[in-house]
Amino acid sequence: MTDSPARFLDLCLDARDQQALADWWCAAMGYQRHGEDRGPDEPVLIVDPSGAGPNIWVNRVPEPRTVKNRMHHDVTGDTEALLTLGATLLRRKDDEVHWDVLADPEGNEFCVFAPD
Repeated sequence: MTDSPARFLDLCLDARDQQALADWWCAAMGYQRHGEDRGPDEPVLIVDPSGAGPNIWVNRVPEPRTVKNRMHHDVTGDTEALLTLGATLLRRKDDEVHWDVLADPEGNEFCVFAPD
């Protein structure tokens, strides 16, 4: 094993309403809230019950997202089902990209790849 100055720990997602966005991502990815409710203004930890996916902290921030995400996450899934849950389609797959680009209800972008 190689020594390095950092290792991946968790993914963090900013939200104006972290409670609602945590619930949305739980419904979208089958995640579950973890731990006790820490209060309406505190971060919400959601986890993959299978242990396969990263932990995600949904953190409350006062400002809305105003520019393109500099980092995003990719999921394998059903674009139409995610749209039904409340995602927004930003770009359909085409000859240039082989995935759909969506945004969650707060505008955070993510890519959806069809299952193999």
